[in-house]
Amino acid sequence: MEEKINEKLAENITGTGVVLPMVALRGKVIFPGVITSFDVGRKISLSAIDVAANNSFDIFVAAQKDSGVDNPSSQDVYSVGVVCRIRQIVKMPGNNARVNVQALYRARINTYIENAKFFEVEVERAYTAEENPAEVEAFFRVAVSSYKDYCAANKPGKEITALIDGITDPEEFTDVATFNMNFKDSDKQAILEENSVIERLKKFDELLAYELEIANLEKKISARVRQSIDKNQKEYYLREQLRAIHAELGDDEEEKETIRKQIIDKHMPEEVEEKALKELSKMDKMMPSSPEYTVIRNYFDWLLDLPFNEQTTDTENLSDAVKILNEDHYGLEKVKERIIEYLAVLKLTKKIRGPILCFVGPPGVGKTSIARSVARALGRKFVRMSLGGVKDEAEIRGHRRTYIGAMPGRIIYAMKEAGSINPVFLLDEIDKISMDLRGDPASALLEVLDPEQNATFRDRFMEIPYDLSKVLFITTANSLDTIPAPLLDRMELIQLSGYTLEEKVKIADQYLIPKQIEANGLTDKKIEITESAVRAAIEGYTMEAGVRTLEREIGGLCRKVATKVAANPRCKKQVITAENIEDLLGARKYFPDEALQKDEVGAVTGLAWTAVGGTTLTVECMLMKGKGDILLTGKLGDVMKESARAAISYIRSHAEEYNIDEKAFEEYDIHVHVPEGATPKDGPSAGITIATAILSAFTGKPVKKSVAMTGEITLRGKVLPIGGLKEKALAAYRLGIRDIIIPKANVKDLDEIPAEIRKEIKFVPAEEVSEVFSEAFAK
Repeated sequence: MEEKINEKLAENITGTGVVLPMVALRGKVIFPGVITSFDVGRKISLSAIDVAANNSFDIFVAAQKDSGVDNPSSQDVYSVGVVCRIRQIVKMPGNNARVNVQALYRARINTYIENAKFFEVEVERAYTAEENPAEVEAFFRVAVSSYKDYCAANKPGKEITALIDGITDPEEFTDVATFNMNFKDSDKQAILEENSVIERLKKFDELLAYELEIANLEKKISARVRQSIDKNQKEYYLREQLRAIHAELGDDEEEKETIRKQIIDKHMPEEVEEKALKELSKMDKMMPSSPEYTVIRNYFDWLLDLPFNEQTTDTENLSDAVKILNEDHYGLEKVKERIIEYLAVLKLTKKIRGPILCFVGPPGVGKTSIARSVARALGRKFVRMSLGGVKDEAEIRGHRRTYIGAMPGRIIYAMKEAGSINPVFLLDEIDKISMDLRGDPASALLEVLDPEQNATFRDRFMEIPYDLSKVLFITTANSLDTIPAPLLDRMELIQLSGYTLEEKVKIADQYLIPKQIEANGLTDKKIEITESAVRAAIEGYTMEAGVRTLEREIGGLCRKVATKVAANPRCKKQVITAENIEDLLGARKYFPDEALQKDEVGAVTGLAWTAVGGTTLTVECMLMKGKGDILLTGKLGDVMKESARAAISYIRSHAEEYNIDEKAFEEYDIHVHVPEGATPKDGPSAGITIATAILSAFTGKPVKKSVAMTGEITLRGKVLPIGGLKEKALAAYRLGIRDIIIPKANVKDLDEIPAEIRKEIKFVPAEEVSEVFSEAFAK
C-alpha cells in the first residue's frame, strides 16, 4: 500500500492527475505551506477523512462557495484548493472530529468520481507561472512595506508577526500572510486561484490597503464616540445642577408629587403600580423640554384615567331586569333568557366571569340596540366599538410608545370612556373585520375574547396587564362565514331570526310609531296610523327580516303629515289607512310571490332562506327531444347545481321503480329552471324540490299546488336537514300554502315557529324521498 501511495505522490509531482478524497470546508480557505486545523461533522466529510487516514492518503481540501449550504454538490465547491497531509485527528463530542493538516500544494479538480459515501476527485497540481525575478522582487517589497504599515496601525499577534517577518520567499509570503489576514473568503479564494505570483502580490496589496483604510476609519469613529460620551457626561452634570435649581424654585416638582400621590391613591395592582413609579422615576431625570418627557406625561394621563377598582353594582332584582328588556324590545326571547340566567348565577355566586355573547342575525332585527338595553337592565355602563372595516392590529392593541403620536388601542380607549371595569362592551359587526400588511385584528381579538387570557390583557402602549375578565362582551354579526374559527370558538352564539308579520305589526304599534311621532314633532291628536296601514307598509314597501326599513317608511308617513300640520296648524287629524297609504308613500314597491294556480306537471313550490328572511321559489322542469343533456338555468350556484345532478341521478337509478323508460334519459334533454333568473340562488335545500319536479316531468303526474317543500337529497334518497325553517315556514304561510314537507331531522326546530302559525300549517316530516313523492303528487 505504501508503494502505491508513493507512486501517486510521484505522479502528482510530475503533473499527472491523482484520485483523492475531498473535504468541502465552510468559512475557511487554506493556503499551501500552512499548518492548520478544522472541524468536520458531516457524514460525507467524516467518511473522506476516515478513508484518507486508514489508507495513508493525502486529502484534497476546497472551500464552499456558500457556507450556508448543508449538503453541497459539485456546483457548490470551488475547483481550486490544496492537497493536504493529515497530521492528527481528534474525536470531538457529537460525532465530530478536529483534523490537523499540513497544506502541501495548490491543485485543481479535473473531474468528480462517482461515490455515494464521500467526495472523490481527480486533481492536478497547479504550478506557478514563470516570471521576471526582478519584477517579482519589486512587488514583494511593496507588499511587505504595506504589511508593516498595517501591523503598525492594528498590532496583530506577536506569533503571526514573527512567523511572517521571517519569510523571504514572495510566494510563501502571500500564502501565509493571506491565510492569517481578516480578508473575505471570496478574496482569499481569488488569490489562491491565481497562478501568477505578481498578480497575487498585487491583489494582496490592494486588499491590505482597503483594510488599512477601514482601520483608520474605525479609529476616527471611536474617537468621536468617546468625545460624545464626554459631552453627554457634561450635559448630565449640568442637567443635575439645573434640576437642583428647579427644586429650589419649586418648578415641576409639585406636578410630579401630585402624580405620585394619584398613583398611590388609585390602589392599582402591585405590578401596575411598580411600573408607574418606575416611569415617574424616569420622568424625574428628564428635562421638561425633552420629547420623551411629553410621551411619559401623556402615558400618565392615560394610566390615571383607566379604571382599576371602579365598578358599577349589578341589578339584583330579576323582575326589574325583565321589565327593562321588555320595555325596549319585543320578542328576542333567547337574548333576554340568557341575560336573566347570567343575573341569576351572579346573584347566587356573587362572582362570575363575564360571558362573551355573539348575536347573529339579519340586519335590522335589533342586535345592536338590545346590547344597549342589556346594559340598562344590568345597571352597567355601555361602550361600543365598531369593527367594520378595521384592518390594523394596532386598532386593538395600540402602538408602541417608540412611535411618534403613539396611542393606546380602542379597547383601552373604551375602558377609559366607560370609567368602570365591568361595562357591557359591544363589538359591533365582528364579521366585517379584515386584514392587510399591518396585521390581523381578528387574531388580536383572540386575547380580548378569551376568558382564560383577558384577565391580563396587554396593550402595547400601556405595557401593563389590564383585567377585562369582568367585562360583559357582546359581539354582533350578520353571518358566521367570515369569522375565523378560533375567534368563533370563544363566543357563545345566540341566533336571532327575522320577525314575522304579526311581530312586525306589534313592534310598529308599541315602539316605532310612538318614536317617530315624537321625533317629527307630532302628537296622537294630529296623526293616527291604523293597523291596516302598517300591514300595507310591511307587505308593499319593505322586504327585510328586521324593521329598519319599516321604521323609515313610518317616519316618511309622519313627515308627510308634519308638512301639512306646519302649513295649517288647525288641520284635522290625519288617519292613515291601507287605502290612502299609496298617496303618501307612492306606488307599491314589492308584491307577494305568486302561488301556483293549479296542480301542474314539472312545477313545484320550494322554500328558500335569504338575508332578509324566507321566500318561496318555483322549480320548473321540462323534457325536450335531444341527447340526454342536462340544462340548469336561473343563476344557480355550484352547490345547487350539484343538488340537481344528485336528484337526476337518483331518479335515473330508480327509473324502473317509477315506470320510466331508461331510454328516455338518452332521448330527452332535461331542463331545470328556477325563475327570477337575475337573482343568485345557491344551497342544497332545494334537492327534494328539484327531484319532485324531475319525476313529475318524466311520469306526467301533476304536483299539488298546495304543497311546498325543503330538504337536501342524497344519492341514496335520504332527506337531510336544512337551516332557516322558521323563515321558510313564514314565507309559505304568507303565500297561503298550508302543507309543508320538511326533513324529519328538523322536527325539533318547529318550536321556534310561532304557535298561531303552527296551528294552521300541516308539517309533513320525511326521512326518505319516496315519502316526499307520496305526499307531493296529486291523487
